[in-house]
Amino acid sequence: MSIQNEMSLLEMIEKNPDFPHYIMIKIDAQRRGITFSESALKKVNPEIHQVQVRSFSREINGLTPVALMMRDGTSIIARSNDEIDQNDPLLIDVDRNGDIVIRDGEVILEQVYYWEKPDYYDKKTKNGIPMWTVVNARPQRLDINPYQYCHMWSKKDMGCKFCSIKDIYKKSNKPMFLDIEDINDTITEALKEKGRFTNIFLTGGTNLQGKELFDKEISLYIKILKMIGTHFRTNKFPSQLIGSAYNKKQLEILYNETGLMSYSANLEVLNEERFNWICPGKAKYIGYKEWKERLFQAVEIFGRGYVNTGIVCGVEMARPYGFECEEEGIEKTLLEAENLMGRGVDVVSCVWRVSKESAFRYQRIPSLDYYIKIVKGLNNLRHKYGLFSDMDNYRRCGNHPDTDFLRVW
Repeated sequence: MSIQNEMSLLEMIEKNPDFPHYIMIKIDAQRRGITFSESALKKVNPEIHQVQVRSFSREINGLTPVALMMRDGTSIIARSNDEIDQNDPLLIDVDRNGDIVIRDGEVILEQVYYWEKPDYYDKKTKNGIPMWTVVNARPQRLDINPYQYCHMWSKKDMGCKFCSIKDIYKKSNKPMFLDIEDINDTITEALKEKGRFTNIFLTGGTNLQGKELFDKEISLYIKILKMIGTHFRTNKFPSQLIGSAYNKKQLEILYNETGLMSYSANLEVLNEERFNWICPGKAKYIGYKEWKERLFQAVEIFGRGYVNTGIVCGVEMARPYGFECEEEGIEKTLLEAENLMGRGVDVVSCVWRVSKESAFRYQRIPSLDYYIKIVKGLNNLRHKYGLFSDMDNYRRCGNHPDTDFLRVW
């Protein structure tokens, strides 16, 4: 089966023998979405599998698995069929042997497994708060979203146009702030699971307040990172923060006063003109050129390989102001990625999914071939400039198809 008159996924796998089929399946599942058959849902065991997630981006309270894993350890973090019905989602099903599989029409692509939940998910903090609502878990990472609101939402037409979090947040019962005592209780329990987690990750909404822009945002992260640091014997511990584009003074304080090892500030779009249109709030308060300059300053502080910027790959093709054709999108995106990676800023990609809650709800996603070429290009640039994205790789994040290549580097 295919969408928009494309080649089928199986045909694309056969056409690209040098591209790992696991990563290609992951990309297509992320761009098209997934849906579950009744028999696949019967395989869900809430005592074993992770079916609940409270994070900055989404909330699931049913018995739908949070995410999938393939036989080689590649994760598929893909939204189920809650988007506009335009993308012919892949099907999670059960084969004749009783194994859970991912299908494209009648073609079985691979066996998959549901993520298993950690032990702490069934526990509560001293305040009686379920720990799964405080710290989210990926297979080998702990995710903390201490500030779950974004100031861009309260500014007219300042939110990123691909973002659906605002409407999802309004429908949820998430608090604006997490209680630091609840975070501490949860981290304490999570770290008792020896060998389970290899990284602690923080992110949240943009907070514009403070004497200087982002002062309150960064002070909250520093407070939490200092608390987490009490659980470790070393000055630095495996950790990553996706925050706003902080100035050099703020970055130095963040690095010197905490155990943070890796920092990311996401440009989202690698082109100034498209950035200004798609991310108007980021363009107004920082600007594309200044955002890049702050990333370069971060490399001076954190070191090469420990500074990232994320892109929502494909959104640069949105109409009416996106690139005219896929060839131009690939060329311009990789050219700008090389400018960043050549100066020590790694570029990691997420696959754009059109969401019915976003301003781009009626857009169309690029072809699978487009994503394959972008992912290949980013992987080649990572080799060229000796970057390793250690804190954002397939084990610690699992959301970036390009860093999945690090497992075979």
